[in-house]
Amino acid sequence: MPGTDNQSIEDEQRYRASAYALLAGLLRAAPDQALLDYVSGLSPEGNDPGDDQADELGLAMSSLAAAACGRDPALLEEEYNSLFIGVGKGEVVPYGSWYMTGFLMEQPLSDLRDDLRTLGFERSENTHEPEDHAAAIFEVFSVIISEASGLPQQQVFFKTHMQPWLERFFADLGEARSADFYRNVAQFGAAFLKLEFAYLTMHS
Repeated sequence: MPGTDNQSIEDEQRYRASAYALLAGLLRAAPDQALLDYVSGLSPEGNDPGDDQADELGLAMSSLAAAACGRDPALLEEEYNSLFIGVGKGEVVPYGSWYMTGFLMEQPLSDLRDDLRTLGFERSENTHEPEDHAAAIFEVFSVIISEASGLPQQQVFFKTHMQPWLERFFADLGEARSADFYRNVAQFGAAFLKLEFAYLTMHS
């Protein structure tokens, strides 16, 4: 049927972009009731039987949806603050430079800023977080996919600015003492990135 393949590709890219946007929203701030309602309604898309990575993502998505049901946004605000803000520093540091060098505001952030300028992204005056915050990177990558940027460009960005550290970040988030709801976020993020790595590698 003419157009079926193109429609399938568009749906695939739309799904990828929305997953990154969801992770950005969950990591940018504690979810409000509207976001919790959205997450609680998530359901895995149809997967091929025997696709272990897709099955893992489906299980993680179902767990995240269940964890969002009936949550008190005020308690999630406390959890978020303990995890990412704390007194001086939260339990988990969501910055690429920290994971790649052990320090904040280091060369990985400078490299990221150079690449963002090349891609046409400009830092907003209202933005206070460095660009290597996990939420900012996921938001940018969601836009890159939505704007139908070629896979080679996506592959380079993923390999340079995401692959070196985000797996460790989600592992730390999942094991953090204060993590409850965010343990499910970590599970979903880790499973999705594993599938993304396989997807981008397969299409290289």
